[in-house]
Amino acid sequence: MSDLEKAMMTIIETFNQYSAKEGDKHKLKKSELKELMNSELSHFLGEIKEQETVDKVMETLDADGDSECDFQEFVAFIAVITSACHEFFENE
Repeated sequence: MSDLEKAMMTIIETFNQYSAKEGDKHKLKKSELKELMNSELSHFLGEIKEQETVDKVMETLDADGDSECDFQEFVAFIAVITSACHEFFENE
């Protein structure tokens, strides 16, 4: 597999690792999203401690209004973070 394909598989596997912990294995609950962000994105986002922050992130991601983050919503989140990081490192 190419590096890009490996990265795509990592995104899928990471989502599945956290979404399978509680409830619907195809969606992230707020607690799963918080754990994922703190474990997998801490270098880019810092540690998320306040529930209000998680609530705001979930509200932004939750396009269908079900109070959970499905894979499509998660991929959009990853794309936004990736784009922001690209802009940041491009300007460094």
